[in-house]
Amino acid sequence: MWWFQQGLSFLPSALVIWTSAAFIFSYITAITLHHVDPALPYISDTGTVAPEKCLFGAMLNIAAVLCIATIYVRYKQVHALNPEENHIIKLNKAGLVLGILSCLGLSIVANFQKTTLFVAHVSGAVLTFGMGSLYMFVQTILSYQMQPKIHGKEVFWIRLLLVIWCGISAFSMLTCSSILYSGSFGTDIVQKLHWNSEDKGYALHIITTATEWSMSFSFFGFFLTYIRDFQKISLRVEANLHGSTLYDTAPCPINNERTRLLSRDL
Repeated sequence: MWWFQQGLSFLPSALVIWTSAAFIFSYITAITLHHVDPALPYISDTGTVAPEKCLFGAMLNIAAVLCIATIYVRYKQVHALNPEENHIIKLNKAGLVLGILSCLGLSIVANFQKTTLFVAHVSGAVLTFGMGSLYMFVQTILSYQMQPKIHGKEVFWIRLLLVIWCGISAFSMLTCSSILYSGSFGTDIVQKLHWNSEDKGYALHIITTATEWSMSFSFFGFFLTYIRDFQKISLRVEANLHGSTLYDTAPCPINNERTRLLSRDL
């Protein structure tokens, strides 16, 4: 059996691979059609102009679904491993909410380009990166509280390093973007897709875009740490029938069906 066939380990793998492919394909298309500059554009700038915005939006919507599935499986796993730890249960629920909000933000970013609805786009980015960072922080706390009883210390330290990486990138991106969009460098920066090294604010622009990509890579790394954990879990779906037909009749006991939520054949 291959490693991705064990449990649900293919979920975080598929999430990272699919999201990376969305970034790469839209970047290549945007560069080929000269819609953005090759040197570190914003991730969302590579999905601003047609046709790449169609590909970018469709693939990130699917990525958001994969992310919700991954976050939900992680929630169920932590809950099953700590059924009587109230503080862990509360943190786990908080992580679930933060993760879903981050996925919602990802879908908003994918469907509302900054050149069309800037406020909606920025709101989606704040949800994606802000709630996503908090989700990583909560999961790292959970990893600390579950080691060494549930898993080894190495997992906690790896996730802690990824959270620190994410935090440094987020702070740098927030600081530089706040200065860049303060109005001191012109009012057309919001719609700007092409930059020259002579432009005012170019250095801040490069730092902001670099830290945005860096933050995304920290997210990828964090979800990849779930692969080993997800090899130890599978989910089942149970169908509860209230009758042997679909007519309006009195309920009668029926044998329930229990099947895997996802087939092992995958």
